[in-house]
Amino acid sequence: MSLPEENRKYTYADYLTWPTDERWEIIDGMPYMQSALSWQHQKVSGELYRQISNGLFGSSCMIFAAPFDLRIPEKEEKDEETAFVVQPDLVVICDKAGLKGTGYSGTPAMVIEITLPSTNKRDRLDKFNKYEKAGVEEYWIVEPEAKLISVFALQRDGRYGRPEIYSEQGRIHLGMFPDLTVDLDAVFKDI
Repeated sequence: MSLPEENRKYTYADYLTWPTDERWEIIDGMPYMQSALSWQHQKVSGELYRQISNGLFGSSCMIFAAPFDLRIPEKEEKDEETAFVVQPDLVVICDKAGLKGTGYSGTPAMVIEITLPSTNKRDRLDKFNKYEKAGVEEYWIVEPEAKLISVFALQRDGRYGRPEIYSEQGRIHLGMFPDLTVDLDAVFKDI
């Protein structure tokens, strides 16, 4: 893909024409190339996936790991017109109707983003606002270097409340799955 043109809004239709060996996201029509992930990032992602996947076994919900195209269209917007296409590190889907091709179109139940210095602002601002507006029930921001997880839960007013902050010695009970617990000792071990 050539450099993005100024004042042009990109969509999922554009995204589908880009090289498949590159990882891109589109936020509010602006493309962002994804950088390579550190081993610490991969380790944290893998352990979160393992624990949550095991906890979801037998339920109607499924967890997916990047690369996985999450599209959250605006009202009345067709999938190919979507200007929000991201690759969350982990995403929990409970409504299988939106599963299409390489990902999901709609509002997932839960999203986990593992921050990198290059993505921190987008994870905390752009994606946070979009996930909240779309009604994602639970949004986790994981900081591998600090060994912290901020858990944002959607409140009755449709906004994320103040986050619950967890450290490497804690356990997180998922709000939407009260019987599912994530052991953070295992998540942050050896990093």
